[in-house]
Amino acid sequence: MSKEPRSRAGQTKRPGRAGREATPADETPIIHGAIPPRDVLLRFIADHPEQASKREISKAFGLKGETRVELKALLKSFEEDGLLEKRRKSLVRPGALPPVTVLDITTRDVDGELIGRPAEWLDDAGVAPAVLIRQSSGARKDKAPVAGLGDRVLAKIFPAKERGGPAYTGRVIKVLDKKKNSGMGVFRTMPGGAGRIMPIDRRGDEMDVEAQFTAGAKDGDLVEIDVVRMGRYGLPRAQVKSVVGSVASEKAISMIAIYAHGIPHIFPDAVIREAEAAGSATMAHREDWRSLPLITIDPADAKDHDDAVYAEPDTSPDNPGGVIVTVAIADVSYYVRPKSALDREAQKRGNSVYFPDRVVPMLPERISNDLCSLKEGVDRPALAVRMVFSHEGRKASHTFHRIMMKSAAKLSYQQAQAAIDGAPDDKTGPILETILKPLWQAYKIMTVGRNRRQPLELDMPERKILLKTDGTVDRVFVPPRLDAHKLIEEMMIQANVSAAETLEKKKQALIYRVHDAPSLAKQEVLREFLQTLDISLVKGGNMRSNHFNGILAKVADQPFQEMVNQMVLRSQSQAIYSPENIGHFGLNLMKYAHFTSPIRRYADLIVHRALVGSLGLGEGGITPDEEAVLDDIAAEISTFERRAMAAERDTVDRLIAHHLAERVGEEFDGRVSGVTKAGLFVTLPEYGADGFVPISMLGRDYYIYDEAHQALSGEKTGLGYRLGDTVRVKLAEAVPLAGALRFDMISEGRKMPTAVRSFHKSGRRKGGETRRQPGTRPPRGRR
Repeated sequence: MSKEPRSRAGQTKRPGRAGREATPADETPIIHGAIPPRDVLLRFIADHPEQASKREISKAFGLKGETRVELKALLKSFEEDGLLEKRRKSLVRPGALPPVTVLDITTRDVDGELIGRPAEWLDDAGVAPAVLIRQSSGARKDKAPVAGLGDRVLAKIFPAKERGGPAYTGRVIKVLDKKKNSGMGVFRTMPGGAGRIMPIDRRGDEMDVEAQFTAGAKDGDLVEIDVVRMGRYGLPRAQVKSVVGSVASEKAISMIAIYAHGIPHIFPDAVIREAEAAGSATMAHREDWRSLPLITIDPADAKDHDDAVYAEPDTSPDNPGGVIVTVAIADVSYYVRPKSALDREAQKRGNSVYFPDRVVPMLPERISNDLCSLKEGVDRPALAVRMVFSHEGRKASHTFHRIMMKSAAKLSYQQAQAAIDGAPDDKTGPILETILKPLWQAYKIMTVGRNRRQPLELDMPERKILLKTDGTVDRVFVPPRLDAHKLIEEMMIQANVSAAETLEKKKQALIYRVHDAPSLAKQEVLREFLQTLDISLVKGGNMRSNHFNGILAKVADQPFQEMVNQMVLRSQSQAIYSPENIGHFGLNLMKYAHFTSPIRRYADLIVHRALVGSLGLGEGGITPDEEAVLDDIAAEISTFERRAMAAERDTVDRLIAHHLAERVGEEFDGRVSGVTKAGLFVTLPEYGADGFVPISMLGRDYYIYDEAHQALSGEKTGLGYRLGDTVRVKLAEAVPLAGALRFDMISEGRKMPTAVRSFHKSGRRKGGETRRQPGTRPPRGRR
């Protein structure tokens, strides 16, 4: 018989199977069939995440009839108080790790046990929680993989049952990446022809390189190394394997991000051989749509084209004024089959990663840029969806088809937009009336439906970096947002919706793209902030995207527009992949799955396979083995997506820091983009770069942090800084390898609103603290 888990105090047994109960002397008795005390219920949820659905909780405590209704109301109150968050069908404590998490094993504890931390963790979420890795022993050695220091693993997470150690324990499901005795660093020349490797991150070690192992590296080169000896005394020794190039070049900077985040960037020989051996698709199980003039519209520098579109009026008398929109997507599932070398590598990468100078693709170029790229005038296999819309923008029906197509034209966004705006060129002129104008008419109709749906409409300009020929930054700019962009975006969204609807109707397992509503805790932070601007936010758990749109409309063209957009963005949950559907809050859609980019996203490839299999469209369908592990796949690719975003962001930060390194001491106009207890984050709009102003550099006053107002305010002067304030700063330090900028504040703070100043007198209020800030001296009498 298995033992019941013990409480953290070592006294109370938890309810497990129905009928078990405990009555410790120092706690309210737990009566089987009655609602347990609040603290017992919260502790049970924290300790049993796998039993944290309402059904499992009822079963554990033997609740039936009216007591289940009481339980539902109690759990709802926990959510409203911010004590619990809903994930899928279960309840978890805020900030809790998901049941399956990708961990990096970073160190050992005093007992020699391995300790891991989440591979990706938001900076504003505090220190990433530690997880004690439980290795299999004895008879279980052959059942679970053995992990080591430096490995990246997929692990099943359990709350720790013992106090005083990590909050979680983990059981390794799969070792994703084994540590290798290799890495990167910056080469520095030493006397006698020898060298020293300087680490590219703060946790790395310096290493010595003997003269015969420098491989011609020059001072300041970024190099790949092999560690050849780790002794007890002295620095580790390494040898240079290859020279990437000067650390001043952008190529080197993106390689730092690739290595730092552990992004696979070299395809194994078996994957390349499999890709090169692939041949052209046949017409088996395909409809011949080569006469339909589908076209691709992409960025001007795009090398792969995985989606094509076409639109025409619906001639059916049952749909007057309606349109038919066709979206064709490259048929990657034909070439990348389950359990093949290509498939294993694609799953390992999860998605393509985009840097200013390069792309780390999910699939080899033979597949992504050739066989699966919908090239102009070339036969290509595709999976197409044909969607019928009414004149009111409502989707009446849709059907999926496995086809052979031939793109009629390859256009850039700017090219297509110019033609619609009255400036066609030699390519767009002949297709303006027959292809482009019908597409724009369809988009106009679809916009009616989009406006009725009211997805979240954040106004956050996306900055792009233009590089010089030597790979350094030329300029940073915000490209215009064209109707051509919006047209393709809306057609792709509707294709994704159609994929989810079809698979649900077929009762086929799939991976959804889900986006949860903002947590009640984040809603409350936003609500308090908006109150400082005399803007109200509706209360309750029934928040919809149009509530946020109303707020964004109120602040349009106001001085604090960007500040409010930032705060609304921060209040949002993160979109993830999941086999459980909770809808997509931001798009205001109940059913949504990524279908339109299988060249660069593994989730889309899974959806393609699910469609092929459930609709009987031939080879390459989803397998039962894949269906059984969709939870694990979704967890992995969600983590890999965050990994890619972090690597891309870090590269941009390093690029800008390198670009500004020679301008230390200069002054810049900036905007306060973040307020913390330790200081201010300031963005330079001209560069899209963030830097930090420590609180000690704000002045001699004693500064108090008020979360509700997103402000730091001087206690004596009443002057301070708020999110969104325009300020003047001086660049004090730039660290290119870390991508870090530090500023000194030049601008004097402005007079804080009465509500902020009154906070000082009260001493403490929800969301704010008056304790001494790092780097400041307390006023007299506060020592």
